[in-house]
Amino acid sequence: MASEAVEKAFGAMDDAFAIIRAAVAGPHFGPTSDTDPLASVADGCLDVLALSARVEARIAALKAVATATYAESARSAAPLDMPFQAQEMAIAAEVGCVLAIGDRAASTLLEQSHALTTFLPLTLAALQEGTVSWQHAKVIVDETATLDRDAAGALEAQFLDVGALNPVRGCPVGEMPAFRFRRKARTWRERHHPDSIEKRHAKGAQDRCLEYIPEQDGMARVSAYLPADQAAAIWNRITAIARGLQGPLEDRTLTQLRVDILATTALRSEVGCTRCSSGSTGSSAAADGPADIPTPRAEVLVTVPVFSLLGLTEEPAMLDGFGPIPASIARNLVANGADSFHRVLVDPRDGAPLEIGRTSYRLTKAMRNWLRMRDGKCPFPGCSNHSLDNEADHLLAWHHGGTTGIANLGQPCPRHHRLKHASGWTPTPATKNEPPGWVSPSGRKYKSEHQDWEPPQWPSSFAPIAGQWQPQRPCTPIPTALGGTVDFLQIPPSAGEEFLRAYLDAK
Repeated sequence: MASEAVEKAFGAMDDAFAIIRAAVAGPHFGPTSDTDPLASVADGCLDVLALSARVEARIAALKAVATATYAESARSAAPLDMPFQAQEMAIAAEVGCVLAIGDRAASTLLEQSHALTTFLPLTLAALQEGTVSWQHAKVIVDETATLDRDAAGALEAQFLDVGALNPVRGCPVGEMPAFRFRRKARTWRERHHPDSIEKRHAKGAQDRCLEYIPEQDGMARVSAYLPADQAAAIWNRITAIARGLQGPLEDRTLTQLRVDILATTALRSEVGCTRCSSGSTGSSAAADGPADIPTPRAEVLVTVPVFSLLGLTEEPAMLDGFGPIPASIARNLVANGADSFHRVLVDPRDGAPLEIGRTSYRLTKAMRNWLRMRDGKCPFPGCSNHSLDNEADHLLAWHHGGTTGIANLGQPCPRHHRLKHASGWTPTPATKNEPPGWVSPSGRKYKSEHQDWEPPQWPSSFAPIAGQWQPQRPCTPIPTALGGTVDFLQIPPSAGEEFLRAYLDAK
């Protein structure tokens, strides 16, 4: 049974909750002299929501510590002749009954609590402080589950240690939705995993499959597990066709069009009008199918470190909308001229975009591609809308004196573009390398997520030491046609020289 001090503390919490409930249910927050009492009520409720989130995180940390401590003490008190499996089942059953959850959920909670209290001290501390939620903590537990202790510590330090070598920029971890944080954590894990992504991808490719899952109401799911570059190409191809079918006579949504195109393409037995199941050949726009329309270009950005593209390192490339992919796949996409992929080279010093491949010299195209690289997605907090699905928008309207420059441009998705113009939500100024944040109607400021650029890996043959190039070995002076001498000579030319020559020859 709980001690008297613990019961007294929880009783004080109950009293505090009663006061807060009464305040929320009351007619107003703050002094009655406010010029806008309704705004005061709304602002007070938002404060309660923010503080409640912190309290929920601290309660979750308390539950995790209590669960782990109970499990450890129960194992120590168990009879010596009791089988280990029986011990674990008994512990999970007890926790499940106390919390009114199933055995499987209880076992998961026990595993998560053990990881937090044993291997992830920074995550537990952030949870106890209320700066991250239980959902964020579970993301870190999940992403470090297959890593050793050192790698797990590096991952949580990257996102929770303010003194990290290359800390996360923009929106703090605890202020972004957990599903967005999972994407960031998974991306970092893929880039820094102890095992090569080439090796892990080769193993994953062996497990590629197509699954059929029956659902309710006469529905079912068909799911494909395949290499990311193929999946991205399929998705963007279907999306492009679906957008080509949209029009005033088309009442299906983009989501419905995607699945109809997939089903029709997979089931059709001949090329032709894919919407005419009866064999008729209607000429209206509404009857057009994938075979009857010009397919719009489906674009995908592939960010490739320069040295990785040259084959000097095996650092992963970044597939826009997905994350890291093996360098071999990126090199294959570039070498074979996959016309739906735009390759992006990054600076070997800091990882920033260096040059974006394009076939048009129009400024608007270059600026749009730069926006896609800067933002990665819709910059509204928590939005995952793909960068290629959005259009450029002036932060300060043109008729209000705004200019058409990168620092005055954003790329919100259609939903949040409408939100900007139809409500009090306004974007904050952007920069060349940072997307805009947002200010809500209540005046609260929210940061957007930033791209996590990292300095690429240098080839071991000419990696910089202490910020300087390795000195080349001197050789016997060689006379030149101009009467001078060559003091240093490298044969064959270095990879940097070869790359520079190829780059200049392509100009």
